[in-house]
Order: sequence, then structure tokens, then C-alpha cells
Amino acid sequence: MIDLKAHTEKAKLALKKNKKLAAQLRKKKSKNLDVIVSDLHDKAFSHIDCLECANCCKSISPIVTDKDIQRIAKHLRVRPAKLVEDYLLLDEENDYVFRQQPCPFLGEDNYCSIYDVRPKACREYPHTDRDKFHQLLNLSVKNTVICPAVLEVFEGLEEKFGR
Repeated sequence: MIDLKAHTEKAKLALKKNKKLAAQLRKKKSKNLDVIVSDLHDKAFSHIDCLECANCCKSISPIVTDKDIQRIAKHLRVRPAKLVEDYLLLDEENDYVFRQQPCPFLGEDNYCSIYDVRPKACREYPHTDRDKFHQLLNLSVKNTVICPAVLEVFEGLEEKFGR
């Protein structure tokens, strides 16, 4: 079982080092960074089970696009306006996000009741298996505090690139 409190403490202690590493990686623009991160992602998720953690669903809200709203509303058999009214709000950047954390669709067993139609941002989280990872370094540093797998990816990057 993942100890979220211990993870958060460890990630906060490593935050300064990870920010420095991200800046270094941004400058270096390693041609094989995506391959390295993809391998680290696979290694982390070979033993980390999101259903044991679900910290992302418990602590942050994804951006919910208009396409997401249409898809989720259809799945729930409600009007898109009703979905927005019941579950969403506009944030400071004028993006729709869930109005509450944990996510209203997260069950006590950490399963998502709308998993097949979940927002694109949820499907892509934690973004450590995407191309052009160097563009996501700042976001990924923030995600080290939320996701144990992202912290593990950064630990692997530190071993490979850190000095």
C-alpha cells in the first residue's frame, strides 16, 4: 500500500532538487529524453498501482473540455448544462474543473465511475509517457508531490542526468 503522507514528505524534500534538474534538462534538450522518461514511466508503473493511491483524483482537478462535457453528459444521460451545473466550475483561467475534491466520480474503492469517458486530462495523467517531455517539465515537477510514479521518474532522471 502506498503511504501518501510519506510520499508527500519525500517529494517536498526533493522539490528544490527536482526544479533544478528540470531547468538543467530544459537547457540540455537531450534528444533521447522521451525514450528515457518512457522507460522510467514503464518501470514505475510496473509496481505502482493507481488504484492503491488515487491521490490525483483526491487532490487535484483536471481541466474538463467541452468534448469531455459532451461525452460525460451522454454517458450519464444528462444535459451538458446539468453536468456543468452539478459538477463543474470555471477556474481563474476560465477552464472548467470539478468543483470538489476528491473527484465526485471517485468511489471509496478508488475506482472511477466514469472511467471509460473520463476527461482527457485524466486519461493522460501523469503525462510521463508523452512525447516532448521537456515541454512538461514544470508541470511534472509539481506532479512529483501528487504522484509517486512521477517522483520515481524524477529519481531515475536524477540518476541519469543529475550532478
